[in-house]
Amino acid sequence: MMLNDIDIEVVQKEIKNIHLSVYPPNGQVKVSAPNNMDLDTLRVFVISKLSWIKQQQAKLRTQKRELARDYIDRESHYFNGKRYLLRVIEKNEAPQVNLDHNEILLQVRPNTEHAKRQSLIDEWYRTQLRQMLSPLIIKWEKKIKVSVSKWTIRKMKTKWGSCSPDSQSIRINLDLAKKPSECLEYIVLHEMVHLLEPSHNTRFITLMDKFMPKWRFYRDELNALPVRHENWKY
Repeated sequence: MMLNDIDIEVVQKEIKNIHLSVYPPNGQVKVSAPNNMDLDTLRVFVISKLSWIKQQQAKLRTQKRELARDYIDRESHYFNGKRYLLRVIEKNEAPQVNLDHNEILLQVRPNTEHAKRQSLIDEWYRTQLRQMLSPLIIKWEKKIKVSVSKWTIRKMKTKWGSCSPDSQSIRINLDLAKKPSECLEYIVLHEMVHLLEPSHNTRFITLMDKFMPKWRFYRDELNALPVRHENWKY
């Protein structure tokens, strides 16, 4: 489907609702729609979202991106909003990752390939993020009177987090381990407020203002930070 010089991929499948996504790095647009939805109805829906699509595309095309990581000595990596230098230690011992002052120590066996090094760092980030998330979720469950039945950490392509109100579950982007702690807490609260209000309507905004008056500041801070270097495919 082509609308206003925007090429839109349409996929129809066994789902109940329309899902519209704009993907980095260049703003590719994809619409997933129910099998029984006719193209005219789908076209009207997309036309109603053209302004939003263009805003998202402009944001993606101008957003700063991290340099590709090679996982070599003296390379910059980020954790909890702070820059660290990677120090690679080659030993014929079990691989491990540790934090030491201003360095992330990556111990690997000699000749360990790039993919394995990346996997070790990602798993370390996952462990750190899991430790940060648990107390945050408990804190906000008490404050806003909701219960999270399940939470998971994922590498996510287009979102910092997501929520499924029906199952009372939330998902958090692994890359938030690299961002400042206040940005992580903002995303946790954002997704948990969706358990009270699924949409981004006036009630949702009112709840966010009530629970975290500076949430807009944290949102803008997070969105101004560089995102992962990757040509995401969908």
